[in-house]
Amino acid sequence: MTVRYEELAVEWLGYATARLATDDGPVAYTDPGRYGVLDDYWARDGDLVVVTHDHHYDSDGIRSVASEDATLVIYEAVDPAGIDRDVEPIDALADDYEIVRVGEEDRVDVDTPAGEVRVWSVPAHNDPEGPNADADGSVAHPPGFGCGFLLSLGGRTVFWPGDSDALDGFAELDVSVFLANIGGGGIVADRRESADLAEAMGPDLVVPIHYDTFDLLEADGEAFAGDVASRSIPVALDARSANQ
Repeated sequence: MTVRYEELAVEWLGYATARLATDDGPVAYTDPGRYGVLDDYWARDGDLVVVTHDHHYDSDGIRSVASEDATLVIYEAVDPAGIDRDVEPIDALADDYEIVRVGEEDRVDVDTPAGEVRVWSVPAHNDPEGPNADADGSVAHPPGFGCGFLLSLGGRTVFWPGDSDALDGFAELDVSVFLANIGGGGIVADRRESADLAEAMGPDLVVPIHYDTFDLLEADGEAFAGDVASRSIPVALDARSANQ
């Protein structure tokens, strides 16, 4: 299912992968791949691909969506050498694509053949004193491990927090479309926390992603949609992608 918001089209392809496209403009992908969500998907139409952290780095997924002129914006801490999966080093991707490494709070203006996309990275993590921390303060996504991204394309902003708690600072962002991470599982924000964040943020549209890909991320998307809608915030649910 493709969700339309004025000239912006949003399609959740499974797990953390969303395709963002504007009418006759740039196409962007968030965290493409893993867990079979892009099996047999070879669109190769992405002008921009963003990668938030090691858990979402999948070189095969990137190659399945990136156009030959694509720019890959990859968080600086992503390190394929430390990933216990069969992935290519970033230098290998750099042979075929433009690579931009970003820190936690950077802005990059990406010029694509279809137009410009502005990219902001934002701090995103599990709070060592927050709801997803163990008793000793250890977390799956410590500060500095990953980031979130705010993308401006087609005159609208899309926010993908990556694997993070629903941090208070997110509410300060100017967001048109919020790709809400609702999987919970003690590793990311759950549906209730993301609904509260949506209310504080006040986006024009909420699209939940990153849930039901495997048991740990099981979540009730319909309950989330109902919760958000009850707060007078538009929400679009794509249950088909959740079950890929």
